[in-house]
Amino acid sequence: MERNRKLRGPIKAIISDMDGVLWRGMFALPGLGEFFDLLFARDLDFVLATNNSRNTPADYVRKLAKLGIAGLQERHIVTSGTATISYLQTRYPPGSELFVVGGDGLKQMVVRAGYSLVESGAVAVVCGIDFDLTYGKLRTATLLIRGGADFIGTNPDSSFPSPEGLVPGAGSILALLEAASGRAPIIIGKPRRGMFEAALRTLGTSPQATLMIGDRINTDIAGAKALGIRTALVMTGVETPQSLSASEIQPDYVFAGLPELLAALAEAI
Repeated sequence: MERNRKLRGPIKAIISDMDGVLWRGMFALPGLGEFFDLLFARDLDFVLATNNSRNTPADYVRKLAKLGIAGLQERHIVTSGTATISYLQTRYPPGSELFVVGGDGLKQMVVRAGYSLVESGAVAVVCGIDFDLTYGKLRTATLLIRGGADFIGTNPDSSFPSPEGLVPGAGSILALLEAASGRAPIIIGKPRRGMFEAALRTLGTSPQATLMIGDRINTDIAGAKALGIRTALVMTGVETPQSLSASEIQPDYVFAGLPELLAALAEAI
């Protein structure tokens, strides 16, 4: 593992996480503007891949615009929500009835894909991060799963970074439902292959020529390494020096944050 040293080329494309890499909550992390300036100036294609299922790709394009980053398209965004929709479309015909525990963005994507949102008789329970979670939703989901509905989780992240610190993520909700229902969910997002494969298809690059930038070892780094994608961990999200040292999975490169990574990236492309 190389720390704050030169990246080995060639790097033809970037896959980057967002929360904990580009921003924390609504606040941009240092180096955000310079990161995109470099990508656009060097014509380096990229995909932003997040396990957050609460928002749509269009929501992220708007968020980045508010942070001063213009010129992004929805094709640049892959979320665990979009990956979940792709999974649903291979398993359930349009018109199937689903119960969704999640944000408005996830629900919008489910409806746009042709599915119906119901609270009884659902063939599947789809669960992501839900900032308006209630006992009633948990009760309904548990009873449906116990009654035979499929149990699908958008991502396993137990927490995610906020300006105040780490807060519960979708994985925490999934753990509660698993404990209550006695059934484990089918997980769609990182570190599963689907999101990384979708990003590589969009980019048209090989894993060896692609760099994954992330802040979480057990999803961003583990999933990318499983496909042979090179990995760079930034220490602005969930990991600490202690958790990094203790991990059996080690990134190829470690940087304090985007500014340090950018200095190395500029020399490698």
